[in-house]
Amino acid sequence: MLCPSNDPIYLQLLLTSAVLLLAAGCGMPIGYSAVLLPQLYDSNETLAIDIEMGSWIASVHSLATPIGSFASGPIMDRWGRRPAILLAIVPLFGGWVLLATASSHFLLLLGRVVAGISVGLTAAPAQILLAEIAEPRLRGLLIGAPFVSYSLGILLVYALGSQFHWREVAWGGTVLPLLSFVALFFAPESPVWLARNNQPDRAAKALTWLRGCPVQAKQELHKLTERFEQEQQQHNRRPQNFWRSLGELAIVKPLIIINAFHVLQILSGTYLVVFYAVDIISDMGGSDINSIQAAVLTAIVRLAFTFLYCFLLLMMPRRLMVTLSGLGSGLSCVAIAAFMYIRAGEPKTPLDTYVAATLILIYIGANTGFMTMPGIMIGELLPAKIRGQIAGYLFTIFNLLLFGVAKGFPYAKAALKTQGLFLMFGIASFAASLLLFLLLPETKGRSLHDIEDYFRQRNWLWMNRKRAREEEQQSGVHHGGEEGKPLSNE
Repeated sequence: MLCPSNDPIYLQLLLTSAVLLLAAGCGMPIGYSAVLLPQLYDSNETLAIDIEMGSWIASVHSLATPIGSFASGPIMDRWGRRPAILLAIVPLFGGWVLLATASSHFLLLLGRVVAGISVGLTAAPAQILLAEIAEPRLRGLLIGAPFVSYSLGILLVYALGSQFHWREVAWGGTVLPLLSFVALFFAPESPVWLARNNQPDRAAKALTWLRGCPVQAKQELHKLTERFEQEQQQHNRRPQNFWRSLGELAIVKPLIIINAFHVLQILSGTYLVVFYAVDIISDMGGSDINSIQAAVLTAIVRLAFTFLYCFLLLMMPRRLMVTLSGLGSGLSCVAIAAFMYIRAGEPKTPLDTYVAATLILIYIGANTGFMTMPGIMIGELLPAKIRGQIAGYLFTIFNLLLFGVAKGFPYAKAALKTQGLFLMFGIASFAASLLLFLLLPETKGRSLHDIEDYFRQRNWLWMNRKRAREEEQQSGVHHGGEEGKPLSNE
């Protein structure tokens, strides 16, 4: 292949960096309730709140996010991935302004709703754009990178909240949306979307810029257009009915895997600990611990481990990483629950504080692996023909579930106590590991076409892939993986 000697990786990283600015901006409203609520519970605060209003302020963000997620699929399919992301930035900026200037509880809730809609609008287009511009060898790293930025945004809002009034924190939240809008305005569109929307010239230009090699870009564009032509021929060049396509085996299997994991991930506490970090740490550590500073420490740990998991995605199999993550999360949760049961009713000692802090940090470090998986699964497992539209609906379902759990969290904590909640987190973590161990295919280093072909096989369990492969060979069907190695032989 005759190409320039310079490695084009930095061009893909440059576009990813533009998305990361926005991802950090979306992480800030996710963690904002953890610093906003303790200040508003102060009776001297002008907009002081009770537990009922606090639960709404914490959870309404997740209630609003599905609105954006639901709209994001049609928007990015109709106008493209990049315009959808640019559109999503506008309400994020507006939401922070509403929060910063709020004079009533209604305006606080409205600001949270507007910011939540923006986060919903952003999630699917950002993950899909990165999945479609990345080479197979980089895809895990690039898709996982936004979760580093989410964690950075959470850490940033925690750090600001520990030093500044909640209104000043809200004004600070407007900076990243502005910077990301400028950066993404000059970014190229997804070549996959361009190729599937009869814009081959723009697709070729985008691929050449991303790959740094006209020959490689031409070959990749040929595969994209060939795949699209095959799909059109199968349906007599008529657009396939979206709802009818959901009955196809290649779509049913990834949808079941993704949705089941979403439920277990939420129940494992991945986002609940972010929303209610200060409350949980206060319960575990007693009055001797500075819960705000401890929440900042948890955000630092989450950021460090998210960064680590991104590089693990580059170096180790997906299945091994997420299985170990779930086992570590489950064991640490069981240890936390056992520790709190044993120490229930006993006076808190400095040793209790150190043990509690160590266990919660281990849990956060292990469970962070779950945070990276939904974006990776949506970016890798879904077929190209419905990837944009169905991704928005998947994020809609996810955020509706998250809202319900976040809204009920204070009441569940009152009934089960913190130790009971962590026991639930542990059981859900073990169940998520088992689910992915049984059903998730190994996708590291594989093209999106190869992954789609794997899901067309009749086997559901990953351990049965060789038998399914042998049956296909006997029937004369062949699906080749990257570099001639079938995905089913991984």
